[in-house]
Amino acid sequence: MSKRDGVLVALAGQQNAGKSTLFNVLTGARQHVANYPGVTVDKKYGEYRDEVGSVYTVDLPGTYSLTSFSLEERVAREFLLGDRPDVTVNVIDASNLRRSLHLTLQILEMELPSVLALNMMDVAEGRGIQIDQRLLSERLQLPVVATVGRKGQGREALREAVRAEALRQVETPTPPPVLIDYGPLEPIIAQVQQRLAPFKAIADLPQRWLAIELLEGDSQAVSMLVERLGEPAARPLREAVGGLIADFEQRQGMEISDYVVGCRDRAVERLLDGVLSGGEQGRTTLTDRVDRVVLNRWLAPGFLVLTVFAIYQISIVWGYELTNITWPYLAKGRELIAGVLPTAHFLVDPYVRSLGLWLVDSANTLLNYVPIFIILFACIAIVEDSGYMARIAFILDKVLHRFGLHGQSTLPLILGGVFAGGCAVPGVMATKGIPDNRARMATIFTVPFMNCLAKVPLYTLLLGIFFVEHKSLMMFYISTMTIIFALLVAKLLTKTVLSGHETSPFVMELPHYHLPTFNGVARRAIERTWQYIKKVGTVVLAVAVVVFVLLHLPGLPEERKVHFAQEAEAAIERFEQTLEDNPYREIASDANLVPLINYFTDYKRAKLNASGAAASKRVAERFQARNPDFYPLVKRRGADRDAKQAGRALQMLARERQKLRKQMREERITHSILGSIGRSMEPITQFAGFDWKINVALLASFAARESSVATLGVLFQQGDDENQTLEERMGEETREGGATALLAVSMILFFALYPPCLATTMMVKVQTGSYKWMAFSIIFPTILGLLVASAVYSIGMEVGATGIEAMSVVYWGAFVLLLIVGLLSDRKASRLLRQRFSEG
Repeated sequence: MSKRDGVLVALAGQQNAGKSTLFNVLTGARQHVANYPGVTVDKKYGEYRDEVGSVYTVDLPGTYSLTSFSLEERVAREFLLGDRPDVTVNVIDASNLRRSLHLTLQILEMELPSVLALNMMDVAEGRGIQIDQRLLSERLQLPVVATVGRKGQGREALREAVRAEALRQVETPTPPPVLIDYGPLEPIIAQVQQRLAPFKAIADLPQRWLAIELLEGDSQAVSMLVERLGEPAARPLREAVGGLIADFEQRQGMEISDYVVGCRDRAVERLLDGVLSGGEQGRTTLTDRVDRVVLNRWLAPGFLVLTVFAIYQISIVWGYELTNITWPYLAKGRELIAGVLPTAHFLVDPYVRSLGLWLVDSANTLLNYVPIFIILFACIAIVEDSGYMARIAFILDKVLHRFGLHGQSTLPLILGGVFAGGCAVPGVMATKGIPDNRARMATIFTVPFMNCLAKVPLYTLLLGIFFVEHKSLMMFYISTMTIIFALLVAKLLTKTVLSGHETSPFVMELPHYHLPTFNGVARRAIERTWQYIKKVGTVVLAVAVVVFVLLHLPGLPEERKVHFAQEAEAAIERFEQTLEDNPYREIASDANLVPLINYFTDYKRAKLNASGAAASKRVAERFQARNPDFYPLVKRRGADRDAKQAGRALQMLARERQKLRKQMREERITHSILGSIGRSMEPITQFAGFDWKINVALLASFAARESSVATLGVLFQQGDDENQTLEERMGEETREGGATALLAVSMILFFALYPPCLATTMMVKVQTGSYKWMAFSIIFPTILGLLVASAVYSIGMEVGATGIEAMSVVYWGAFVLLLIVGLLSDRKASRLLRQRFSEG
C-alpha cells in the first residue's frame, strides 16, 4: 500500500477494544482482507476520503503490547516500524484506561504521531466512569476523541483529528513527548543511545525505543540489530549492552524487563490522577450478574447447548422454508440462460449448451441455500457482538486440557466452525499462536472436523431428503457431534503420534456484554454470505468444469452411439406414422421436429414454474406469441381433434427422447474417467453404502467442500421437461435403488470426518512445514471416516435400524466415551486464569 497520494493510518489497540468495529465505521465497504507477507495473520485494509484526499487505513492485529512474544505483537510492531504510518490511531477501551494506556506509552516511545480514540464510551458511562478528556489530551500531548464504534458515534471527529494530526506533522513535525522517567535506568538508556548513534543502518529506527528494547533483551530487536549491522559490528554492541544489563540487575536486584513494566505502570497512575473518576471498584456490573448465571459450572453447558440448538433451529429449519421462495427464481434464471444458449439437438446437445447448463445447475444448487446462510451468519454475529462467543471459548477451554489441547485451541476451533459458517483455512492459520507444539499440532488436525460453511449444504440436502421430521434433532447431533469427535481424536493423537509434550496454562479475557446493532449484524451476515457466493462463482464453478470434462471423456463407444441413433430414428419414424393423415404432420416433421420438441419441453417447464392461474395464463400467451403454429399442439384445452392427436404423439416422442438422453448420460458417465474412478472404489465404499455417484461427489469435494452438492446436482440431473429440486431428484433415484436414511447417516459421518479440503491441506503444509504431516492430514481422516461410516451402515443394515436410531446410538455412544476418556484423563496441574476488562 502506497501513501504517496494520501495519508496512511494504522489502527492499533488491544483485543476486544472495538478496534475492528471502528475500522469498519471509518472505511465502510471500501476494505479488503489479505495476509501480511510471510505470515498467516490477517491484514485488513481499507480507504476513505475526506475533504483533503484519500486516507488509507490498516487494521493491525489486536495486541496488549508491542513486544515480540506473540506473532500478533511482532506483526503489529514490524508494520509500525517498517511502514511508519503518518498517524497511528490508538483505540483503547474507555472503561479500562489503566490497562489500555500501557500500549499507548509504547506507541509514543516508538515516536509515532498518534491520535487516541476513547472507544466504548457508552460502556464507561454505564459503569459511572468519568474521563476528563481535555486533561488527558494535555498530559499525553496528543488529540483524544471519544467514540462508540458499534453505534458509529465519533466517526467524523476522529476523521478530523486524523487529518489535523497528519497536516501538523507535515508543517511542524515534532516527536512525541517522553512520558516515562525510568529513574536509575535513564543514564544507561542514554549510554546505549550514544553507542547506537554512529550507525546509519539503524538511523531510521527510534533510538530511545531501540535502546530500551535491547536492554529488555528483546530477541527481535537483537536480531534486527545483527541483520542491519552484520555480526562483526553488532557483537561489540551486544557485549556492551549485556554488561550494562548485568550491572543494573545486580544493583537493583530485579530484571530490567520487570523494572520497565513497573515504571510504565507508575506513569499510567500519574497520567490518570485527576483524569479518571467514578466507577466504584466493588460495584457489581450487569456483566457480572449475567456471568453468574451463564458461566455457572452447572448451568453453563446447558446455555451453550441451547444456544447451538437455537441457531440451527432458526437458520437451518426455519430458514430452509425460504428456499421455497428462492428456488422458483433460480429456476426462471436457468430458463433465461437456456434461452440464449445454442438450441438443444434431439439426442446430443452442443457442448456450449451442455457446459452452460451444467454450470448453472451447479451454481443454482448452492445459491438456493443463500437464505439459510444469511440467517446463520446473522445469528453468529449476534452471539459474537453480544460477548457470549468469548464465554463459549471460556466454557470449552475447561474441557480442552483434558483432551490434549491448549486453551488457545479454542479460537481456531471456533473459526473452523464450532457452530457452522466457519472455515478450516483460517482455523488452521490461527493455530500459529498456540505456544505448545503438541497442542498446536493436535488442533491443526482436529479443526477440519468442525462444521465449516461448505459442509452445511450437504447436511441440509440429506436432511431435506431423509429426515424431514427430525431436522432439528439431526442438526443438533451434527453440530455438537463434531466437537465430540474432535476431542476424542485429539486425545488419540496426543497419546500416540503427538505424545511427549505438555500443555501450557491459558490466560483468557472476557469482554463486557453488549447489545448487538442491526447494522453490525447485517453487515457481517451480508459480507460472509457474499464470500460464499464468490466462492460459488470461482472455486465451485472451476471444479464443475473439471468434473464436466472428466465425466464426458472419453465418451460413448462408437457402437453405443450407433445404437442410440437407431433408437432415435425409430422413435421419430413411429411419431411420423402416427401423424400420417394428420393435417399437422407438415408442421411437426423434418426441420420443424427438433424445434417443436424443444418448444414442448420449454412450455412444460414454464407451466411448472408458473404459480397461480394468472401466471399460467401469461405463460400460454407468451408461447402463443413465440410460435402460433406450434401452440395448438401443446395447449391442453380448446384444441381441435387433430391437434390433440398430434399433441399426444408429440408428448410420447418427448418421453422417448428424454428416456434415450437419460440412458446416454448414464452410460457416458459410467464410461467416463471420473465414473471409472468412482466405480473402482465401490468394492471398498459399498460397506458404507456409497455407490459410484456418491464416490464421485466426495472426490470432487476434496477440491472444495461445496462441490459435493454441486456434483450431486449434476449427477442426479433433471430431465428436459422437469423442474425438480435436487432433494426431489436425488430422493427419487436413491429410494428407487433401495437407499434408506442409513445411507444419509453414513454420508454425514464420513463427511464430518472427511479429510480437509485442498486449500486446508495446503495450509497444513504451511503451518507444519512438512509434506509428511500434510499427507497424514489426508490419509488418517479418510481411513477413520470410512471405518466409522462402514461400521454404522453395515451394522445398521444388519439389525434393521432406522436412520435416526443409528444416529442416536452413534452420538450418545461417542458422548459416553467422551465422558469416560475425560474423567480418566491424567490432567496436570494447570489453572485457568480469567481476567476481565474491569480493573487494570
